[in-house]
Amino acid sequence: MSEIYKNRHAAFNLHVHLVFITKYRKKVLGELHHECFSQCVAEVCKSFDAELKECNGEADHIHMLIQYPPTVQLSKLVNNLKSVTSRRMRGGFIDLRAAYSKPVLWSRSYFASSCGGAPLDIIKQYIQNQQG
Repeated sequence: MSEIYKNRHAAFNLHVHLVFITKYRKKVLGELHHECFSQCVAEVCKSFDAELKECNGEADHIHMLIQYPPTVQLSKLVNNLKSVTSRRMRGGFIDLRAAYSKPVLWSRSYFASSCGGAPLDIIKQYIQNQQG
């Protein structure tokens, strides 16, 4: 059974799978970049009362699994994650600054998928079997 988180008014277990892609899909990320990215994301998540559960990726994209409370607006979390990681990583790594002529790191697009809990078919059956 997954852990259920609680606050004053809700019990929840919300997770999101996020993927950020580098601008123009350039292969600019190395191991040190990934470590710095993970640290930055963990700090940003903490400020949203969220938690980075897993983070990994390749030279042109990064996957994250984040647990978050129902009070978090995902688009705001994503915008914060992108802006903070881009600013800090470009500030700390000369190679990332040199890779782009403008102060960018991430593509404007991203992937987000809710995840965890029971499969949708099981939840549908549960709801269908409730007495009206």
